Amino acid sequence: MRSFIIDSIVLALCVLVASCKEKTTTIVTPWGTTVETEGTDEQGTAADTTSANSHYTLSDIQEGGEMIMLTLSGPDTYYDYHGKALGAHYMVCEKLAQHLGVMLRVDVCKDTADMVRRLRNGEGDIIAFPLKRKDQVGFIKCGPEWTVGKNSKELAKIVRAWYKQNMLADAQRQEKTILSTGIVTRRIYPVMLSAGKGQISNYDNLFRKYSSVAGVDWIMLAAQCYQESCFDPKAHSWAGACGLMQIMPSTADHLGLPRDQMYSPEANVAAAARLLRELQNSFRDVGSPAERMKFALAAYNGGAFHIRDAMALTKKHGGIPQRWDDVKRYVLLLANAQYYRDPVVKYGYMRGSETANYVDMIIQRHAQYREALRTGGKVVSTVKSKKYDAENFYGPTSSAAAAHRATKKNKWRKE
Repeated sequence: MRSFIIDSIVLALCVLVASCKEKTTTIVTPWGTTVETEGTDEQGTAADTTSANSHYTLSDIQEGGEMIMLTLSGPDTYYDYHGKALGAHYMVCEKLAQHLGVMLRVDVCKDTADMVRRLRNGEGDIIAFPLKRKDQVGFIKCGPEWTVGKNSKELAKIVRAWYKQNMLADAQRQEKTILSTGIVTRRIYPVMLSAGKGQISNYDNLFRKYSSVAGVDWIMLAAQCYQESCFDPKAHSWAGACGLMQIMPSTADHLGLPRDQMYSPEANVAAAARLLRELQNSFRDVGSPAERMKFALAAYNGGAFHIRDAMALTKKHGGIPQRWDDVKRYVLLLANAQYYRDPVVKYGYMRGSETANYVDMIIQRHAQYREALRTGGKVVSTVKSKKYDAENFYGPTSSAAAAHRATKKNKWRKE
């Protein structure tokens, strides 16, 4: 009798398991279509919901209004530059998204394996990165060595028909033009109005007024302003930065600066002062106020997250992460794949040579302003930029290519 009961229980369990495996689960996608899957796990949930959601068709992408680009951070692929996205592969992929009538979302992966895994699991629509042949197995190659999922044949067909052989090269030339020709459209005013009268610019009263807000002396604000806009209140950049202190629209929103006041000299300087104070507060772990100011300036130009990455690299390699001269080395090395793909780096590639020069030149100009005001203009000098070999940094070398084109009008002379 006992044996019969045990056998009955076993048989019932087998029937129950079989019925669970045969159960059909219906999944409703975010855009309203349904997908049926067979089988459930022991909790009654779908056994393979990943594969059910992993292959979005071209119509799915267009109905959802978004295409997800998977890539790695790098100078040719994707990086953030003054709040704007650059990288030739990104720029071409953005045009593809426009062609499809959708928005482009970029997901930066930590390495090739992560990128491949995400595509396989349906966490992205296209890999905009030149994969090695072994990593393309099971996928479809299209466009400029890009890759889509094996079931995305329609998307691959569209990309092949749309992509022209010169598109990537054109994007590279466009990016080079952006980076090499004047980033900021501005009129270059004299570097100093009258040392004898103690006047650096027409906006000295604003620098004095808001220096306490910024937590720096007014001469430092003046030095930074010249670096940003050459004292032109109408200066604007291709990235959307505006005014004397080149405030970005998104930064203006964060600081409470109305966009219709971004070109107002006083409102612009006041917002920049608040930002400088905020950045200094974010580097409270840097004990020296003078050093902290350098970190704040670097973050103003290159972004605080990139500076934190450089500090992490500095610590990893035995430097002092609270000393700017140590950290500057790794700001520069973040242009090198060996460093921007290091596990301690979270925000990837950075054009660090620009940020290093930015800090150098403001510190130099600040010192020279102070000296000129002290001596009544007896110092005749002009600030020189340095050319850093960002790809293989061993130190600065002199260069005739200045960050701004110095002219005789920019030299200090007694008025």
